[in-house]
Amino acid sequence: MKVLLLIVVAAVSLSVGCSSTKKQSTATAKPVSGTDEQIFIGDTVEKNYDPNVIIKRAEAFFEKEDYPEAIIEYQHFLELHRVHVLASYAQFKLGESHYKMAKTVDRDLEPIRKAEEAFEKLLKEFPGSRYEQEAAERIRGCHALMAQHYLLVGQFYYRRESYLAAAYRFESLLKHYPEMDAAPEALYYLARAYNELGANDWALEKLTLLAEKYPDNKNAEESRKLFAKLNVNGTRPAATMLAKAPSAPGNTAPGSSPRVPAIDIQPAGRPPVVSAASVSAAALVPLNAVTTQAVSLAPTSLMPEMTLCRLGAWC
Repeated sequence: MKVLLLIVVAAVSLSVGCSSTKKQSTATAKPVSGTDEQIFIGDTVEKNYDPNVIIKRAEAFFEKEDYPEAIIEYQHFLELHRVHVLASYAQFKLGESHYKMAKTVDRDLEPIRKAEEAFEKLLKEFPGSRYEQEAAERIRGCHALMAQHYLLVGQFYYRRESYLAAAYRFESLLKHYPEMDAAPEALYYLARAYNELGANDWALEKLTLLAEKYPDNKNAEESRKLFAKLNVNGTRPAATMLAKAPSAPGNTAPGSSPRVPAIDIQPAGRPPVVSAASVSAAALVPLNAVTTQAVSLAPTSLMPEMTLCRLGAWC
């Protein structure tokens, strides 16, 4: 009997001890985010439209690096509260969320473009805000990332010997982001792509521009070797040669069109008569001037007015 009583007492004590331990562990458990958790619960009007609740929800997603959800909340805030005191902040954090999603430049550029749009919208719609300078820096960062993307894609096509596609990427970089650090390398690879395509005049022109604009670029030595290889005959790029060509004797004043001698149109059956003065004057007109200017002949009763154009030109 005493043994049975001891067993019952031990069982009751054990059950009470376990219950106390469970209650204690439950009481000391750390709550998850405290009262902030309430902003995610329910579907009331206050939670969907209150600006403070929306911005807190967006900030919570941003801190958790859940940028797609943060973008939705920031956009929701701006749609409802465009004139709110926190509107400029929400616009800046919207751009930041897109910017954070751009992890690598060799992938999709869509997050970078959307970030740029968001920051430019901040500068346009909230001029003078406290985030203006930082937004301008972010825009420059977006441009640097996009320029790097064009360079990497162009180099990829160049390695695969798709030189036309490579040249298109390098040209796009130089057109849209000429002030970025990737521009000198893009110019060098553009010259190489033109060389591979057989457009040596264009390659020489780009190499000349590279040497003039970026004399200390990292490909300076290789570009000089390529220039010497392509310039074996001592020729110059066409644009540079024409720009630096000296004026020929007898040319008209600078800024005016070269004078082309008039030819007297004779009646039918008789050859045109060209005077000695006309021949001597024609000898003084530079070849490039004649080929690049339209020649107009004086109209007569036997010949209507017409214009002779150089090959491939629109008149």
